[in-house]
Amino acid sequence: MNEKTKFMLKQIAFYTFVFTVVAWIVVPLIVVTLYAFSSKLDYYDPSKIIPFHYTKQWVYTLLFTLRALDAIKNSIIVAVLTIIISFALGIPAGYAIAKFIFPAKDTIKLSIVALRMFPIPVMAIPLVVLYIRLNLIDTLLGVALAHTAMALPFVVLITSSIFAGVSTELEEAAMVFGLTRLGAFLRITLPLALPGLAAAAMFTFVMSWNEVFVASVLTLQHRTLPAQILSIMAGASGGAAPDYYKFAAAFIMMLPAMLFVFFARKYLITMWGITLK
Repeated sequence: MNEKTKFMLKQIAFYTFVFTVVAWIVVPLIVVTLYAFSSKLDYYDPSKIIPFHYTKQWVYTLLFTLRALDAIKNSIIVAVLTIIISFALGIPAGYAIAKFIFPAKDTIKLSIVALRMFPIPVMAIPLVVLYIRLNLIDTLLGVALAHTAMALPFVVLITSSIFAGVSTELEEAAMVFGLTRLGAFLRITLPLALPGLAAAAMFTFVMSWNEVFVASVLTLQHRTLPAQILSIMAGASGGAAPDYYKFAAAFIMMLPAMLFVFFARKYLITMWGITLK
């Protein structure tokens, strides 16, 4: 086998692998989108793999009649609050871990990771009791604080890795020219770390957007989208919602998160350091 044949086989194998991965990701999204708007007639017709008649009824009912639109607003507010609080606490902590030497540094890092070892269902009852006493039950701020507790360990670890990759000499040079350490951080380190912080923000947003257990336990009226969808599906007659409502719910769940990732993609950096356009 000559070199040209080997090269062609490698190319075929590579593009086959890429096509398989892309199809694995994209095909379910297409199926969910098609059947979210499929008419009941086409949905229950076994001879039609792809629906030909479409309706907005299922999505419209979920959004307006069953209050999924209000839940979307709540989810966005909770996710944004989670990002703000996580960054307000995680960025200083990550910077301190990356740039300073202090006693028990490794122990603190291990403790941060260990926070994720506690199962959330085990902590649900104490959390509800605490929230009732603090008047945080059934509030968006309460859900955001709970989501912050879940996301903060990862934000600290991600930001510490990002800041560790920014040269200390740059900050020192800035301070030589008269900047304080805070000024050097704000004008030198933070702009260089923005792509990595965007990745941390994306992770925090997606985690908060998809979380359902805490939001279901802590809220009754001000539910986030996953909690509202779960309530709708569980409250359907017969104990299970029709399948076309499930597809509509999946479409409503995935669309805002996909839009967020789409508009935030240009701030991301791949593992090779190339900015995504």
